Amino acid sequence: MASASDAPRAVLFACTMNAVRSPMAAAILGQLAGPRLRVASAGVKAGQLDPFAVAAMDDLGIDLSAHEPQTLGELDDKHFDLIITLSPEAHHHAIELTRTMPAKVEYWPTLDATVPGGGEETREAALARYRRVRDDLFQRIKARFGTGGGPTV
Repeated sequence: MASASDAPRAVLFACTMNAVRSPMAAAILGQLAGPRLRVASAGVKAGQLDPFAVAAMDDLGIDLSAHEPQTLGELDDKHFDLIITLSPEAHHHAIELTRTMPAKVEYWPTLDATVPGGGEETREAALARYRRVRDDLFQRIKARFGTGGGPTV
């Protein structure tokens, strides 16, 4: 559970393409924390929203369909207390951002759900991989931010 001194007011989730992990995480924290936190997500590279990410979040009643992926350089507001990186590439870029932004950076290694398990894969097997990533992020977010309630995973 987060202590008062660890409680940020603005959180950025960053991953490689802002198409799966970081938008999922931002949507989950936004749902759990409500208006008490400003939450955003961005990627190192430009990407396109992944329909499997939308489907996995829809299971929880969180609509991700309107998310428009953006890069770290495209962020309108670059003032964050905490940057949580979900890929090694994003972590490297976040450390660089702290040269001009006084933010704490945490690295949460997170599976890249877009990488198939091997062989021919069914749609349901692929969706199960995205759900595992979603569920892992959900649990980490609840633990880190001390949030209760919200959808059950």
